[in-house]
Amino acid sequence: MSVRAAWQVREGRNTARWFEVRLAFPDGARVDALAVEYGGSVCVEDVRAEPALSLDDLAVLAEWLEGPLGEACGAGAGPGAEGGGARRARPDWPRGAEGRLLAAREYRAAQEQGADPVLAVMHATGHSRRKALRLIGQARDAGFLTPRRARR
Repeated sequence: MSVRAAWQVREGRNTARWFEVRLAFPDGARVDALAVEYGGSVCVEDVRAEPALSLDDLAVLAEWLEGPLGEACGAGAGPGAEGGGARRARPDWPRGAEGRLLAAREYRAAQEQGADPVLAVMHATGHSRRKALRLIGQARDAGFLTPRRARR
């Protein structure tokens, strides 16, 4: 993922800054976004993706962009933040067997509802698709999910 400043416009004491964001995936897919920071808030103005994003993917996109865009815009911890550290965009997720068990539950719940189980695990953990797939694989290896294919 890359974020770079595109341009800025000053209007009196206020400054609006635009950022170009690019997410590139190993399979060749990519997402380009244009975001603007003005008055302490950040808005995404334009999103282009190849191949096209589903509505579920678009919902997850905001979570992917939040951290890197916040860093690029200089939006650190506000005055109400505890400890002065940056706010964590990703929910806390337990490690080890407990995390694998929770991922398996999310996966099965999404399957029963007819939703994309990988996106459900991505949303629950806040991890990228690659890390969510790794966690699902670990849950399979631990016996929390059925094997993907028959082993020889």
